[in-house]
Amino acid sequence: MIPHSFTPADIASMPRTEFAFPGPLRDRLVTAILGGAKTATTGLVDYEHEGDPLPEAGDRSVVVDSDGRPVAVIEVTDVRVVPLAQVDLAHVVDEGEGHTSVVEWREDHERFWHSEDMRAALEDPGFTVDDTTPAVLERFRLVADLRLADQ
Repeated sequence: MIPHSFTPADIASMPRTEFAFPGPLRDRLVTAILGGAKTATTGLVDYEHEGDPLPEAGDRSVVVDSDGRPVAVIEVTDVRVVPLAQVDLAHVVDEGEGHTSVVEWREDHERFWHSEDMRAALEDPGFTVDDTTPAVLERFRLVADLRLADQ
């Protein structure tokens, strides 16, 4: 576990990062981050839809769990934007979700991206991805496990 020295004011001033939607998937992803298995993630047009800039190396944010509690601080180490067809196996494995092939990863992610929840969040009931869809491949490191303050 990584102890931290962030003050409550530090935590409050950092942007929040939410992986997936609250529920079992977010819980699994947060657990993988805290356990060190998840050091990468993939974003799509949600940056554009939300009006957020693309992440940059050095950016820090607070990961929240399904209950909205801050549980970790992560720091972006690398960002690439590539067509979805160019996502490689190294990135897939570093996402820490147990996928062993790009095909398996893509099928699982397309189920999420084409879900009613995602389409509602994007306000686009017909949203879909294809090989040319820009994918934001983000790598990060765990800086602090904020749960340690609760122990």
